Amino acid sequence: MSISRCCWFVTGTVNKNRGLISDLELRGWEMNQLQLADNGYRVVSKCSVGVIFLEGMTPSRLDQLEAVMLQHHCLWLAVLPNDALEDARHLSFITTLCHGFVESSVEGHQLDWLMQRSAALAQLQQQKQQPRRCEPAMSTDTGEYEMVGTTPIMRTLFQTIRKVAVVDAPVFISGESGTGKELTALAIHERSSRASRTFHAINCGALPEQLIQSELFGHEKGAFTGAVQRKVGRIEAADGGTLFLDEIGDLPLDQQVNLLRFLETQRIQRVGGLKEIAVDVRILAATNVDLEKAVKEGRFREDLYHRLNVLQVTVPALREHPEDIEILASYFFERFSSEKPGRLKGFSREAFQAMRDYRWPGNIRELLNRIRRAMVMSDSCLIQPADLGLKCSERPAISHSLCQARNQAEREALISALQRNRYKIHPTARELSVSRVTIYRLIEKHGLHRPTNETAT
Repeated sequence: MSISRCCWFVTGTVNKNRGLISDLELRGWEMNQLQLADNGYRVVSKCSVGVIFLEGMTPSRLDQLEAVMLQHHCLWLAVLPNDALEDARHLSFITTLCHGFVESSVEGHQLDWLMQRSAALAQLQQQKQQPRRCEPAMSTDTGEYEMVGTTPIMRTLFQTIRKVAVVDAPVFISGESGTGKELTALAIHERSSRASRTFHAINCGALPEQLIQSELFGHEKGAFTGAVQRKVGRIEAADGGTLFLDEIGDLPLDQQVNLLRFLETQRIQRVGGLKEIAVDVRILAATNVDLEKAVKEGRFREDLYHRLNVLQVTVPALREHPEDIEILASYFFERFSSEKPGRLKGFSREAFQAMRDYRWPGNIRELLNRIRRAMVMSDSCLIQPADLGLKCSERPAISHSLCQARNQAEREALISALQRNRYKIHPTARELSVSRVTIYRLIEKHGLHRPTNETAT
């Protein structure tokens, strides 16, 4: 493995540590000192390992250094005087923020070796924290995270998004709450010919019923009490771009008529206005309810449903692709790493297993929220199931190979047959359709012992 030999260093007493720093430079390390700026330490290079010489370090400098260490991904090694561990402040600093420590009497070759191992570990951690991300991805100025997944069901979703993005027909996005329907809509917009124009999202279920028409279509000055000036509606504001109607199933029936007319004519009329305004908008709609059932029950207009449901995209529930949970968890852990304490390094195996076993009724939104909470509240270096509010898995141990599974099944079948035949060899061999010699061999192979009061015939 080729590792970077770039290192940060901070020293309280430069002269006392100059010899060791020079020795490391002769051994091929690029030693970059963190300079004390007006607002703290200023990073001059990006390195995977750092060395802190604690001798002569004042409490105020330690406070400034701690803030920098929490913000940057680096494994820190402390070089400390013999009495440093007797200082409670130094002890807390080392145990909380440092990967390792050595005494100031350390030889250059020893510190060089420790730095190399730390740099290699930092590189492995960085590779582990970079999940395999599949297109499409959310733009950084609009959302918090990307669409991540490697399973066949997610690859199918990504392929569908790319296909529907290149045409201008309405798209109906279905999926449970928390699966990422708005993220899917944004991905479609960003891969369409309208990507440079506005993406406007509306939660139809959150609009006050008495203001829905004004919010969607706008109003003229004086159209109703309180309309002191003209207002451009959400649809008109998205002219040239994409309009995402989330939770469309919650739109009242009387407003469904107005939306249907707009879809048919591509024209709107502001409340209190007489002029029809042409609006060029692509419509994407989503819901977590069964619209076909709503149509049958008369809660949703059938003609509007067919207008919206030209192209379909189904976003899978998280329980349908549990293999992606570890990748998603690692991505969220990295995405919100600035919120975690410095000692927290990742997830325990038990935490990953608990996440795979959980059903995730809130889907990816619930996963994100549980991870962010665990990152803040965890008291250990690895997130545990309890930090996530999940129970430890009680699954029995699984055989590690086909050979082990076969031997276990063979042993259990032999024991059962022997017990049924009172440990008599001939009836056991006849039941298992093998020779008596084979039964003797299997008994020896599996370390079994027949009761002495039984006779072998």
